[in-house]
Formats: sequence, structure tokens, C-alpha cells
Amino acid sequence: MVQDDDEHDDEAIPLTHDESSKKRDVPSSAALPIITPALGRQQSISDRGKVAMQGYLNHFLGNLDIVNSREVCRFLEVSKLSFSPEYGPKLKEDYVMVKHLPKILNGDDERKCCPCHWFNCCNDNWQKVWAVLKPGFLALLEDPFHTQPLDIIVFDVLPASDGNGEGRVSLAKEIKEQNPLRHAFKVTCGNRSIRIRAKSSAKVKDWVAAVNDAGLRPPEGWCHPHRFGSFAPPRGLTEDGSQAQWFVDGRAAFEAIASSIEDAKSEIFICGWWLCPELYLRRPFDAHASSRLENLLEAKAKQGVQIYILLYKEVALALKINSDYSKRKLLSIHENVRVLRYPDHFSSGVYLWSHHEKLVIIDYQICFIGGLDLCFGRYDTCEHKVGDCPPLIWPGKDYYNPRESEPNSWEDTMKDEVDRGKYPRMPWHDVHCALWGPSCRDIARHFVQRWNYAKRNKAPNEQAIPLLMPQQHMVIPHYMGKSREIEVESKNVQNHSDLRRQDSFSARSSLQDIPLLLPQEADGLDSGEPKLNRLDLSNLDQPSKVSSGLSFSFRKSKIEAVGPDTPLKGFVDNFESLDHHEKLLSDRVAQPGMKSSDPDWWETQERGDQGGFADESGQVGPRVSCRCQVIRSVSQWSAGTSQTEESIHGAYRSLIEKAEHFIYIENQFFISGLSGDETIRNRVLEALFRRIMRAYNDKKLFRVIIVIPLLPGFQGGLDDGGAASVRAIMHWQHRTICRGHNSILHNLYELLGPKTHDYISFYGLRAYGKLSAGGPVASSQVYVHSKVMIADDCIALIGSANINDRSLLGSRDSEIGVLIEDKEAVNSFMGGKPWKAGKFSLTLRLSLWSEHLGLRSGEIDRIIDPVADSTYKDIWMATAKTNTAIYQDVFACIPNDLIHTRAALRQTMALWKERLGHSTIDLGIAPEKLESYHNGDIEKSDPMERLAAVRGHLVSFPLDFMCKEDLRPVFNESEYYASSQVFH
Repeated sequence: MVQDDDEHDDEAIPLTHDESSKKRDVPSSAALPIITPALGRQQSISDRGKVAMQGYLNHFLGNLDIVNSREVCRFLEVSKLSFSPEYGPKLKEDYVMVKHLPKILNGDDERKCCPCHWFNCCNDNWQKVWAVLKPGFLALLEDPFHTQPLDIIVFDVLPASDGNGEGRVSLAKEIKEQNPLRHAFKVTCGNRSIRIRAKSSAKVKDWVAAVNDAGLRPPEGWCHPHRFGSFAPPRGLTEDGSQAQWFVDGRAAFEAIASSIEDAKSEIFICGWWLCPELYLRRPFDAHASSRLENLLEAKAKQGVQIYILLYKEVALALKINSDYSKRKLLSIHENVRVLRYPDHFSSGVYLWSHHEKLVIIDYQICFIGGLDLCFGRYDTCEHKVGDCPPLIWPGKDYYNPRESEPNSWEDTMKDEVDRGKYPRMPWHDVHCALWGPSCRDIARHFVQRWNYAKRNKAPNEQAIPLLMPQQHMVIPHYMGKSREIEVESKNVQNHSDLRRQDSFSARSSLQDIPLLLPQEADGLDSGEPKLNRLDLSNLDQPSKVSSGLSFSFRKSKIEAVGPDTPLKGFVDNFESLDHHEKLLSDRVAQPGMKSSDPDWWETQERGDQGGFADESGQVGPRVSCRCQVIRSVSQWSAGTSQTEESIHGAYRSLIEKAEHFIYIENQFFISGLSGDETIRNRVLEALFRRIMRAYNDKKLFRVIIVIPLLPGFQGGLDDGGAASVRAIMHWQHRTICRGHNSILHNLYELLGPKTHDYISFYGLRAYGKLSAGGPVASSQVYVHSKVMIADDCIALIGSANINDRSLLGSRDSEIGVLIEDKEAVNSFMGGKPWKAGKFSLTLRLSLWSEHLGLRSGEIDRIIDPVADSTYKDIWMATAKTNTAIYQDVFACIPNDLIHTRAALRQTMALWKERLGHSTIDLGIAPEKLESYHNGDIEKSDPMERLAAVRGHLVSFPLDFMCKEDLRPVFNESEYYASSQVFH
């Protein structure tokens, strides 16, 4: 590297002679034990010299206390980031000039673009900085010895055309200066464009070529879209450590999240729509005080772990989640906890849309993604209890029923909002998953992109809130080699960078083999990453290579390889149209390359031996190797991207189109449109309609099962003046499902008649129980908040996105999800024939269905075939029908198919409240005795005896409820003047 003429001379950078430098090993003497034996073992002088020198350099560069010193960095003309393996291989570094940064105050005048001291020929805004190019970003540092960037450009998808017919937009482009002595180029990514000067025209050309190559280089190729238009490529096509594990309901997921937070060593990223610092992640809460979220974070922050939390800044008039309170509470924990709320509604002009992702990322190693926010009301088990009096499981405002009342204050979270003796809590059903491997780092990259965008808009000058750099590789220092463990005490932590470096490597790790000078080519970057088992580190001893040529002594994971790794058909990029993707779900009866398990695997598997999180309740799945892809909904307002990404929408449509036997959906909303619908723009409904019609025309069996909430989970009775939002959402869902020419059932009935329900049906969930030992019997809907779709027991989509325009169009709410396809097959059945199902997808469906149907462990084989009449009609539909009839007899609960008008609703409410003296907002209280006529006599019975026949929680969705009413807001309701887009 040719140095600039105006660089600092040797005297400009003082050499440090602190105690740490005195204690450093001398490189030459330290390497002698390597060089001497190596010389004696080789066959030729050439080989001896090569191997000896490589051993010397490996040993030399393996000691980060040495290579990160100013002396070595200056000698090698590199920065400290060159020796940070988590950011990927070194591409290009050099001094450049920029003018968009605030004035760098360092007490000298060396940052001008020329060394002239006699007259000011330069614009003072131009400053010299050190630029570091890595595979996924370009960072600007104050000097080579800093690791905290002044600015960073994280590469993202570029427009397909520049609008002038010159092809795809380039990440970097040379520009002409008016002054011929000036040489500059421009880097454009997302909604940002930065002008950069270099020393010469040749250097500009080198930078432009290097930046463009880094942005397009496979396998990531961050500047062009991947399948479905996603920013992230498909992962798991090679043995790259891609693994996944599912969790059903809050208890299972919260326990795993708590364990991972406790294991954190470096960084924790949290992103949420709503976050409650007082949430207990383990229950009973009085026995697990340390599992309170704020206590978990405080303990890790005191150990030096850096914690970054992104909260959605709500419109206070519309929502009561009080993110301002959460931010103040979190910031009071420790200085290592940083919090940003976004967006600023006035400056951004964004009032209608929200940040809806739910993410927890630990050390870039494990990521939790799905429908669960870390907030009140979400903790639950497969039992979905409606009562907790006296409080043992749900303290204070965690006893949550938004249908009855939303909390007006969060200052006293241990104070009940709902009377436990009169009202049930609303049980919460959700699905979450954990990811390991490259897909975890793809999600972390998304978080970094959003964090940096919020930082620039909300806190551009706050030094305490840093810009983040996305990591390319997983580097967890405490698990490496035979390096000694370093005990980190908060009193010894001087700053974040010191902690990171001390934790990253042992200063005297002489056995690490790190050929940093010989990085692999880009197409092999993710070919051999380690598979770490976070929960069992006791028997790791085998070395495993990290991409880009970095090899560390990782200990062996208990996860074994899952057979030949054949690339998934359809896991290829097609940037033109979803219609041209290769077939995703090929013939699973005899698909090669999938490891099969014995038929009794479900009953005999020991979950604790799966290598992930263990649970005996059936709410935690096995940790399996998989092929996966991160998908999202983002746009300029939410993430600063130049392109609106709706890859979740594309994935839904593609999976439905390619499904062979069935689609199973659980979602908080179901609002979608058919072709030609100009109001609702997402086309999930159209994809379902076309797939059903294709099956009907081909005379083939195909099932679509959809589970959604019985009512929107917002406050207010359906006839209340303040419940216009609830009625509006009901209108759009009924418009999608069964009412009018835009609904799927209306169109299918015209073509299929009564056979329609052989192809598609809709359901909800309900639970019951006593509110206290001597209290009333109550019922509540189980609120379906999961966002999951399973196709053919082979592929699953899990995330935060609802099925509506808000979540799927990309330009509205921000969302993130993951598409998971199994590598390991298990023997199953489909339509009465043998079938190779995926282990992840099948176990998830069986867990969900066994919970909904109330099946015991020995009965799982009854639902192994999801499309056979013996399952679909005799068990699934029959159970829903029976449960619905029982709930109607006992509670006459709302909603039901017998109430068609608001007048009938008012009459029913008045009748039952007069009869009972008290009921819930949805008629969820049973009379003390049920009355029935038998042989002309009135007989009274205990309602619990009648309810004992209920199996599980599945009930039919009441398609005829309020069918004679127009539920849209009217002129005297404030919702009438809001955009209808808010509700769909």
C-alpha cells in the first residue's frame, strides 16, 4: 500500500509504552518453538520455508495483543478491524476524504486534504478518515486504531435500474470534480449517498471496483435481491451450521430466551413492538425473581455485555403500551443498556404504521424470532388457564385481558388491572423459533441496519449511542481453543472496546491457528462454520473451521450431520418473477438426500438429546439442521432502504402455489384480496383460491385449515360506542372469508357448492376454567397471535407478519420472518400413502394439533395424516363442532352463529346479565346450574360436568355472526375519519 504524502509521520502517532506492551510476548522468540521443529520435519527447503513462515505468521497474528498494537498496525498498514474475524476477510483499507461527518476534534490540523499551511485552499468540511471495506459494509474510522465507526454504510438491495436505461444501479460510481486535481467517487446505498475523495484517479478506480465487488460478491451479494426479493440469501444449502428449533406458547419460548440471555458473552440485541422490563420469563414468579427481564439485563450489563434495544414509538392516543416508560426504566438499569425508540411521528410523517418485529439476538450466535413480544399477557402454557387467583403465575398487570380493560398506567405493574374474581384472563397462543448459523447473522444484520437508521435520525450526535457493524461470522471467544478463561468484572471494565478485545481472544493463546493473511475466496465464506451447542459445552474438543480461512479450536457439537446435503429445488435466485421459480416442494415420497427416521420417532425421541432447549411438555421441538431464508417487510421509512421489500408476501404466495397436499395457517388476522380487488392489495387469498381450484379441477385432495382469533383482541364490547375498531377489523375479515363477492367462500361456493368445506375451513380457540377455588366458571377465547404457515409437513414459515396489508406490503408495518425447510425426513403418511415429512415442520404441526385437539401423547398417531378423512373430518372437524356446541350450551358466549344483528346482540347480553347478575364483555360466565328439560321436568346440573366433554381448545369460527350488519365505522365515530388502511 502506497502511503499518502500527507499522512502522519512516525512522530505524529505516539508509541504506547504502557504495562500491557511490556508484558507482551516477543513475536520472534515466541515463534521459535514453531519454526525449529517445522524446519526439521519437511522434505524440501522450499516446503520447510513455507511451512515455517506460515507457522510463524499464524503464531504472530494469533496474539491479538500484539497485532492490535499501534506499532504492528502501522507496520502492516492496516487497522484493528483487519484482525477482527467476526467482520469477515480484509478487502480494502486506506485513507480517504469525506465532508458529511461532524468536525473531528483531535488537536491537530492534519486532516485537511493537503499539507499546505500558508493559505486555505480547501473546504474545511473535508476531513481525512480511514475507510475499511468488508464483505457487507464500508466503515469510516477516525484512524486505523479505532474500532468504533464514525459512519458506516451497510450494503442493501439496490434498484434494478437507474432510470436512464443504463442497467442496475452501482453501489459505487466514479464522479468528476470541477477541479481536475480532485478525484472522487460516490457510494449510494439505501436512502444514503456519500461522496468520497481519494488521492488519485487510480485509487478512485480501485475503490469503485472493490466496493462494487464487495456488494455483489456471492453467496450474499447484498446489493441484489434473492429469492422472493429478500435481502438475505437462502442458507443451509451447504453444511453451514443452519439450524432451527420451534417453541409453542410463551413458557417454552421465554425459558429458552432467559437461558440464552444468561449465557450472553458480548452483545444482546432486542427489538419489539412492546417490551415490559418487569416481565418474568420464568414462573412461578415469586420463585424466579432473577428471571425478571430487567434483572437479567442488569446482571449481564454489569458483566460488560453491551445491550441494544429498539422499541416501537407508538402514537400515544392510539395505543397504551407506553414505550417512553419502558425506555426510561431500561436506561436506568446500567450504562451498557442503550435504547432507541422509532419513529418520530412529526419529523417522519409516519402515523399509521408500526415496527412490529419481535427479535432477541444473543452474541450473533442464536436468534429468537416469531410472534412473541417480551411483554405482559404473553406467558402461557398449553393448558391456557383462564384464572389465577390467588396470583401465582401472572402477577399484577400480567393477568391480562385486553377485551375487558387495557392498563392506563404502568407505574405500578404489580397492581391488578382486572378483577381476578370476576373476569378471566385472555389466554395467549403463539409460536416462536430459535435460529443458529448464517440466518441468525442475517437477522442481526437487519437489526444493525434498523439501529443505525434510527440512530442517525434520533440521536446523530449522542456519543453514548454507537453505530453498529454487522458481523459476518460467529466468533464467541470463550468457546475457542484452549485459551484460558478470562473472568470479567465490571469494576475492571474500562470501555466497551477493551472488553471486546479481552474477551475475544486470550492474549497468550499460542495454540490457535489463524491464517489471517490467507483468506478464502468469497464463494466459500459460509462453507464450514461451526455448529455450537449453547447448552452443552462440556465435551467440545474437535477443531472446526470458520469461514474466510479462520480456524479455531471449537469443541464438537452434539448435532450430527443429517445425511447428504442436496440443494433444495427452488432455493435458487430468480429476480424477474415468482412464477419462474423451480418447484420448491418436489416429490417427497422418495426425495433423495434426506435422512429418514424410524416410524416411532415421535413417541420415542428424547428431547433433551436434540442439542437444543429441552422441555417435556411437547412445547419445544427438536433442534434440527435445515435450509432457511430470512424474509421481511421493510421500506424507506422503517429501515432506510431505497427499495420496498415484501419478501414475506412473496414467500406466502409461492409456498401456497407449490403446496401439494395441504396448507395450515395460524394468524392473528386474515385479511386478504382476490385478483381485481383494488382495496385489499395482498394476494394470499388469491393464491389459496387458485390452489384450491387447481386441486378441484384435477380431482385431487387438498386441504386448507386456518385458525384465527374469534374476536380482535381490543377493548370494548361489540355493541359499545368505543369499539368501532373491533367492528372494523371484523368487517374486513368477514369480507375476506365469507361475505360479498370479494370473499373466498362466496366464490368457491359458486363453483364447488357444498364441497367447498372439503377444501377450506376456519377455526378459533377457546378455553374454560374456574376463576378461583369457589369462584365462577368462566370462558375466554384463546387469542391466536401466532404467525405460522406449514405446507405439506415439509416447510414452515414463522415470523411476526400478520396476513393483512399492513404486514405484507412492505411499505407499511416492518416485519421479519424465516422460511424453514427440513433436511431430515421422518416417515409419515399423506392421503393414506407413505410420505417423507420434514422433522421440524411435522413436529411443529403435531404439537399444535395435539394441543388444539386435547390429544394425549399416545394418540399422536391419530393425526399423523393431516388430509385423510379420518383426521380432517372425524377428528379435527368433529372436535371443533362438539366443542362449539358445548360452549354454546354453557355460556352462549360471543361470537356465535345465532346472533345476526346488533339488536339481537343487545337482547342476548341483557338477558344473560339479568340472569347471572354479572358477566364478561363477551358473555364468558356460566350460571351456577345449567337447566335442561328431561321428560318434561327441569333438571339442573353442574356446568363443569358438561364442560368435561370438551377436548382441547378447537372451536368453529362463527361465519354467520353479525351477518346482517354493516360493521364499518359510521360518521359519528372517530374511526370513520381515519384511513381504512389502518384496519387492514
